[in-house]
Amino acid sequence: MFTPQSCEIKSTFKELNMLKHLRIAGITKSFGFSCAYIFQLTFCMIFENKNWFRMLENKKATDIPAKDTVYRFLNQSTFNWRRFLLSLVASVIGKVSKLTRHDRPKVLILDDSSYDRNRSKHVELLARCFDHASQKMRFYKGFRMLTLGWSDGATFLPVDFSLLSSKKSQINGISENIDKRSSGYKRRKEALQTAPEQIPGMIARAMNSGIDASYVLMDSWFTQQPLIKEITEQGLDVIGMVKKLKQRYFVDGKRVSLDELYRLAKPTSGKKGILRSIHTTQANGVPIKVVFVRNRNKKSDWLAILSTDCTLSDQEIIRIYGMRWDIEVFFKTTKSLLKLQKEFQSRSYDALISHTTIVFARYIVLSWQNRCSVDDRTLSGMFYELCDEIDDLDWAVALQQLVEILEDTLDKSNKKIQQLIKSQLQQWIAGLPNYIKVYLPVSVCES
Repeated sequence: MFTPQSCEIKSTFKELNMLKHLRIAGITKSFGFSCAYIFQLTFCMIFENKNWFRMLENKKATDIPAKDTVYRFLNQSTFNWRRFLLSLVASVIGKVSKLTRHDRPKVLILDDSSYDRNRSKHVELLARCFDHASQKMRFYKGFRMLTLGWSDGATFLPVDFSLLSSKKSQINGISENIDKRSSGYKRRKEALQTAPEQIPGMIARAMNSGIDASYVLMDSWFTQQPLIKEITEQGLDVIGMVKKLKQRYFVDGKRVSLDELYRLAKPTSGKKGILRSIHTTQANGVPIKVVFVRNRNKKSDWLAILSTDCTLSDQEIIRIYGMRWDIEVFFKTTKSLLKLQKEFQSRSYDALISHTTIVFARYIVLSWQNRCSVDDRTLSGMFYELCDEIDDLDWAVALQQLVEILEDTLDKSNKKIQQLIKSQLQQWIAGLPNYIKVYLPVSVCES
């Protein structure tokens, strides 16, 4: 059977019990190619720089499932891909936490990113979305990918996600053929909710899975006072950027705006970039500390960062909030290297969910290998090294097969010819570089 995995990926799959997490999520089949095999093929395809068309064209593709088999696997609405991702990431976080100091803050990070499908017309739940993060401030066809991640400052791991559609700007609705009892239908109903409605549930699922975190980091699009209160009621503190909106704060019994709060805050001295800080209370009664820092893009302006943990120093609040950048690196990596939006083109919402989960699993494997490695390789460097390793495996297998053919030929010849060929073969092997000898069978090297 054709196996596309490199030795490094195989060992990581075994170490992380990847196939066990698939079974936990009910991702199994009763006949035909197993779900585990199809998952491994799909997972490793990116590292071979191939798509399914090129894979099927390959002469080694005798045992590769047909394209329809793969798409049926991706379109299956009964598979609980969220449970798989949570089970996998909770296990990996447990391993990473053993490598992290206990006093190091562990955080959950919330953010959204565009999931473009601009060339699509009939994709299920397709919507017209606004990209607030882009400098062009553009509209696009697709989804908003709301993502929850975990970080200890050294390793970022995706925990949960939701591809958000829209009730008002929806282009296509939910398919009528979907079983309303399936997990796929529940994900579709969630897609029509707003981000603030989904976030408390995402955090609750993460905590129930045993994921350890003390803070939730978010940018100014999510620091709404009702949401902050819901998160603090779950036992987590919030650190996030604040916008100059109509939100009000209490200082000495008076309701003030963010601009007025800045004028009331006492200036700080000797702290580079930190202008002021103040303890206050939100209009809904949640006590917070607000730190004002200089805007690097506009020196005459300031930015406000709030924290519901009022015991933290100004510098600590800013340092912890800086960990939020990890999720931006994650979005860039999944889109540019792991082909999040381009690898599969399907109209089914289930296929979007399953493929996004597989891409997130790739990132988790790369993150774990990066954490375990002794060198300073970047994630992108590790990606290309895995690609090179699989390319090396192709010629290594060919070399081993050539040696096996020679051995079979020797067994069928007389003793004099055997001794002559063996001596010539030993001289040839002795002159090979060590990195090639590694790929030869042990018996050949010892003979």
